[in-house]
Amino acid sequence: MAKITSIIQDQDYKVVLTSESGNTLIADEPEHLGGQDLGFSPKELLASALAACTSATLKMYAGRKNWDLQKVRISIELDYMPNEHKTNIRRKLEFVGDLDTAQKDRLLQIANRCPVHKILENTIHIETAYKN
Repeated sequence: MAKITSIIQDQDYKVVLTSESGNTLIADEPEHLGGQDLGFSPKELLASALAACTSATLKMYAGRKNWDLQKVRISIELDYMPNEHKTNIRRKLEFVGDLDTAQKDRLLQIANRCPVHKILENTIHIETAYKN
């Protein structure tokens, strides 16, 4: 289970996020939306989670197979279309290393098995309550 705490105080839209393990990062809105652009926007954080998980999953898999995967570059585009009740995520993978087509095809399959990918493909239920 992932557990994150967020705090927003006197600076509009600047949010300090802290993980249970003590890691911290800043989220903010871009200037054109009233923020100061001090960190990733919430949508960028969501796209980043998929990119990070995919990257790590591919690196782990290639390492276990002793494949020459020197670098993975991933680009994620996330489009939210509220009027259509739809979200499109486009993920493009670039592999650097001495890999044949079969290995690249297998890495593509593995990318679709990363834990964040699986989470995003499932039905998601969000329960919200306030603390007394």
